[in-house]
Amino acid sequence: MTGWWTQLSDRDRRVLLVGSVLACVLLAWAFIWQPLQVRRSLLVEQLDNAHRDLAFVRVGEAEVERLRNSGVQSRADRQGKSLLALADLTARGANLDGVLKRLEPVGSRSVRATFEFAAFDSIVAWLEGLSRDYGIKVSDFSSDRVDATGLVNARITLDDVP
Repeated sequence: MTGWWTQLSDRDRRVLLVGSVLACVLLAWAFIWQPLQVRRSLLVEQLDNAHRDLAFVRVGEAEVERLRNSGVQSRADRQGKSLLALADLTARGANLDGVLKRLEPVGSRSVRATFEFAAFDSIVAWLEGLSRDYGIKVSDFSSDRVDATGLVNARITLDDVP
């Protein structure tokens, strides 16, 4: 190999030397620098996504805390009323007293309400108010359509969440 090198002209040796240095630089770029840059770009993108996710979770956390606090305040506003009394009082307030046919306790923390020929929208609004204002949950809901538009016969079981 040394003999071959010495037989080359100065110009050929210079071309081979510059070419080999250039080849080494290109190989280093292709196999070391460029993959590192690609990996860095991916990591920066993942970090940006993680920051966006964290911001989203923090907004959700604040909303959960706000709802949790509002639920506790609302339950305190019941002034010692039982679930049965609260359901009756709020049904009257929602103008459902004429269609509320039966309101009976089911266990210590549940009440079953039976409506006949009630406006479906009014029932849903009443249930939403119970849930929002007092933390009452609907555990069972069934309804049957009647001949009049928008009216239903409904059976609803409400649960008092401690």
